[in-house]
Parts: sequence; structure tokens; C-alpha cells
Amino acid sequence: MEEFFKEYQFLGYLIVLLGSFVEGESVVLTASAFSYKGYFSLPLLMVISFLGTLFADQLLFYIGRFYGPNLIERYPTLKEKSKRVFELLHKYNVGFILSFRFIYGIRIASPLIIGASGISIKRFTILNVIAAFIWSVLSCLAGYTIGYFAADFVEEMIMKILHLEKMALGILGAIVVVVFGIIYIKKKFFSSKPKNTN
Repeated sequence: MEEFFKEYQFLGYLIVLLGSFVEGESVVLTASAFSYKGYFSLPLLMVISFLGTLFADQLLFYIGRFYGPNLIERYPTLKEKSKRVFELLHKYNVGFILSFRFIYGIRIASPLIIGASGISIKRFTILNVIAAFIWSVLSCLAGYTIGYFAADFVEEMIMKILHLEKMALGILGAIVVVVFGIIYIKKKFFSSKPKNTN
């Protein structure tokens, strides 16, 4: 198991970075859980998830700033979500900007719609940095806590899955050999044309 994570550790960090771009709490939580076993660095996971979510939401804010109204009108799903986001933004303002990452279903749409709302770039950027920091630290600590209670169980399950995968490949290989063997024997001994005795 340790060798597996050492071999694919860089890929794991890359997946966390990409997962942080979207609603990737599950990716961050899983990687942080494995950090309890020492397979990943918890501080590095915090930094990567912070940068990923910060960049993604800042980018979506700028898209909303310049193209938001057109996008909202063009896509009915986004238009439907925009009603809720505008309502929450109007009601809670700073509180909503700091917490939308924790609200399932509107996380990706929120920075785009906030950008379309007219909030200043400076104001959003400051709040975005604070919110990204809070989200990344809390998500990673939550994952680490899960690892404390469940890492051994999860590790055992992964080992079983990897073992089953090897077994499945072995069985598949054996089936292929048997099938080709049968085809070869049939062609060699049973498919020859009978000799003409006339």
C-alpha cells in the first residue's frame, strides 16, 4: 500500500488540485484521511486545496463580471440558481460570500453570479482569500479526523479491491488462453476437410 501511494503521490496531489476547482470536498477529504497514515502531507494538501479553490472561484467571478448576465439568461439552470444566490447574497452579503463553498448545489454557480451582481473586484478578492483559507483548512482537518477513525478500514478495503483486481486479471488471462486453445485445437484437428476417396 505504501509503495502504491509513493508511486502515485504526485498524481494524488494533482487530483486534489483539480478536485478543488469543482465541488471536490470528497477528493480533499479522502486525501486528507490518507494523510493521517502519512501517505500525503497535510500542510501541502491545505496549500493545494487553498490555491485550487481560490483560483477557480476567482476565475468564475471574473467570468460572471464580464459575461454573467448573458450566461444567466442563456442557461435556464443557471437562471434558476441565480434567484437563490441573489436572495442569499442580498440577505447575508459577506456571510454568504464566506460560506457559499459549504452550500451543496450552488457552489460553482455562486462566484459567477456574485460577479454578475456588481460587487467590487477588490471586495470579492479579499473575501475569497479568507473563505478559501477557511474552506481548505476545515476540509483537510475534517478529512484528517476521518482518517484517525477510519483509515485502517479504508486501507484494508483498498487492498482487497487491488487484490480482487489482480485476481480478475489473472482469471481473464486464463479464460483468454483457454478460448484461444480451444479455437486452435478445433482448427487443427476438427476442421480439416475429409479426403476425397473417389
